[in-house]
Amino acid sequence: MEYHNPVLLKETVDGLNIKAAGVYVDVTFGGGGHSKEILSRLGENGKLYAFDQDQDALKNAIDDPRFTLISQNFRHLKKFLRFYGVKKVDGILGDFGVSSHQFDVAERGFSLRFEADLDMRMDQDSEISAYHIVNEYSENELRSILSVYGEVRNAKAIAAQIVEARTETPIKTTEELRIVLKRFLPNYKEHKILAQIYQAIRIEVNQEIEVLKEFLLQTQEMLDEGGRVSLISYHSLEDRLVKRFIRSGLFEGEPEKDFYGRIEVPFKKVGKLIIPSKEEIKINNRARSAKLRIAERL
Repeated sequence: MEYHNPVLLKETVDGLNIKAAGVYVDVTFGGGGHSKEILSRLGENGKLYAFDQDQDALKNAIDDPRFTLISQNFRHLKKFLRFYGVKKVDGILGDFGVSSHQFDVAERGFSLRFEADLDMRMDQDSEISAYHIVNEYSENELRSILSVYGEVRNAKAIAAQIVEARTETPIKTTEELRIVLKRFLPNYKEHKILAQIYQAIRIEVNQEIEVLKEFLLQTQEMLDEGGRVSLISYHSLEDRLVKRFIRSGLFEGEPEKDFYGRIEVPFKKVGKLIIPSKEEIKINNRARSAKLRIAERL
């Protein structure tokens, strides 16, 4: 079984405009597919740092003197690059979301295909799991994450159903959660609605939106002038943040204009939005929702 089939491999690495002696960062190492492609384009004086908080990913470390794998969440980008004496880099690659490996290992609880304990932790040392959220969050907290992170239409009623069901006995597994929510899952929509619910819980477990914001802000400081970001998102919440940040350096609102009506922004967009080809989606169905945006530090 492949650990993870990298999405938009050539396009994402092409977007970095690799320099042979440059310093690059892959903040979502996973199975190492993107990292291997970057290394193939670096010269002997080039350097690649990679981040991954998942203990399983560490088994895929690449034996190459130009490569360093950092076992941390990429929200700590600046801190750990500074630890290694790196003040500026020439490019940063991010392939956000859940890896194929995390979906395919049943006991991780990410997939609709398997019955498993409610887990969904990308960092297996984290104290907060899907079980904690489903069984301990208030009804209002559940409604909020289902509505905002999952864009679930019946978020209020679903949150109330979860709270009512767990008063009798804790909801421990993915199958138990499905049974609790059965009346909200018509056959023709069951998979879609469950996917939205899973997405909402997973984003909350892993603080994915907060992590992405922290990371994006650090790219401004860590990228050298002319350095690039090459970023793949898989759902609208992530993509909106990335798009808005590239355009304005902000997550909401508009940048201030100077006396002459000009705005100062940290990046310029490189090319148009890139999505996978029909051929790639046919080979790797998980690529279907991927969106790649590339930008250059001004």
